[in-house]
Amino acid sequence: MLLKFYRSTIGKKIIMALTGVIFVGFVISHMAGNLKIFGGINAESGLYKFDEYAHFLREIAAPLVGHGTLLWIARIVLLGSIFLHMLMAFQLAMINRAAKPVAVHNPEYRSANAASRTMKYGGFVLFIFIIYHILHFTTGHLHFGGFAEGQVYANVHSGFSNLFNVIFYIIAMACLALHLYHGTWSLFQTLGVDNPAWNKGIRTAAKLVSILVFLGFISVPLAVAFKVVDAPVITTMKD
Repeated sequence: MLLKFYRSTIGKKIIMALTGVIFVGFVISHMAGNLKIFGGINAESGLYKFDEYAHFLREIAAPLVGHGTLLWIARIVLLGSIFLHMLMAFQLAMINRAAKPVAVHNPEYRSANAASRTMKYGGFVLFIFIIYHILHFTTGHLHFGGFAEGQVYANVHSGFSNLFNVIFYIIAMACLALHLYHGTWSLFQTLGVDNPAWNKGIRTAAKLVSILVFLGFISVPLAVAFKVVDAPVITTMKD
């Protein structure tokens, strides 16, 4: 039964939609968390609020499952969802190509599908970005500005002191915004929430969420690049 569902076109679309929901939820929460970089230093603890937030994420359920375990479980679920999302997108593209072996030369068709055809290019950029982002800010393997375990504020500040990282991040976030807009709209259609009375509102909401996510994410590298946030001072929090 599950195998039949997986092999069906509608099954692939539903899997793609549900993994998209997980990704959208993560993106919004991650963006909101990033904005804590503007919180400065906690006067009581003497630590950056951004660092305290990152430490809090690592300590969730720590007495039961160990330090950072739940966070890594969440990362694995997210990466698994992204893999499934990409796999379904690839398989659906192959199915569509097989069903339409002859290119369609209809201006109206091309216009209606312009956004969807850019998804694969934006998706590829996002895939490269996610790998780089993990190696840059999570593991530190590609962080060449003096990566310090547990010093999230300092790592982000030094990371975005590099102009290449700022530009790449903004490009990736532009791809993410486009992906969110088209993907969120498609998600509602796939899940059957497709009513002429709601469609305009759904499309507007998808556009607003995409714009807010884009602005929220790029505000961090731009704040570092334009020295809106101060250079880090030494704190004592260790992971």
